[in-house]
Amino acid sequence: MNDFTSFEIVSGNRDKGMVILGDHAMRHLPERYGRLGLPETAFSRHIAYDIGIEGLCRQLSARLGVPSVLGGFSRLLIDPNRGEDDPTLIMKISDGAIIPGNHPITEEEWNYRIEAFHRPYHRAVAETIASVAEATGKAPLVLSLHSFTPAWKGVPRPWHASVLWDSDERAVLPLLAKLGADTNLVVGDNEPYDGALRNDTMYRHCMVKGIPHALLEVRQDLIGDEAGISEWAERLAPIFSAMNDDPALHEYKRYPSRTGPYDEA
Repeated sequence: MNDFTSFEIVSGNRDKGMVILGDHAMRHLPERYGRLGLPETAFSRHIAYDIGIEGLCRQLSARLGVPSVLGGFSRLLIDPNRGEDDPTLIMKISDGAIIPGNHPITEEEWNYRIEAFHRPYHRAVAETIASVAEATGKAPLVLSLHSFTPAWKGVPRPWHASVLWDSDERAVLPLLAKLGADTNLVVGDNEPYDGALRNDTMYRHCMVKGIPHALLEVRQDLIGDEAGISEWAERLAPIFSAMNDDPALHEYKRYPSRTGPYDEA
């Protein structure tokens, strides 16, 4: 455990005002968990990580000169894009794969994974966002990257990419417009998932604090190799840069969440 890192911060200029996040970028596990009772092949599947996202985050950070925060552990261990009270935080079964190392699980082990892996990642996200805000004196623009499977339960997914969001449209609408300007792309709006998820990464770090943000999903077959990753990094870098140049995307404004009222401390 002492040698295991729950996150990686890819360096970048804090004064540029942007942060890129990759919650499910990696598929690593600490030695103590082995492979959670799963075959090695499970860790090449989407159930273990978001295929292509680590490379996409790294290339975009390099092209734009901005920091990224990457999750350092497999989502099979614990899902960083879920709230601590979410029952799907540690999955017993994922897309038909039973995860023996997660069932049964004691309350002590459940809490240990939160403290040892989930919380350090979110502290890194919070500290990186805060450092960018301090460097610029303004709200950062936060862009979270994920990937989705080309088909689900045998049904093909037509979208090449999709933007997920709750109710803060400031970064979402320009991102949808810029992606949609490419007539070769089919772009989803809150498809195949709804972006309003209470206490997920965007909720806790952006919605609650009024920080402009968007979550972009790219279809995994399009970024499954280095050529695809580079193609999407080349496509997204100028889009993200243009968005970051918009002063309206560096203002604090809190929008009501579709998940319900905020818990005020």
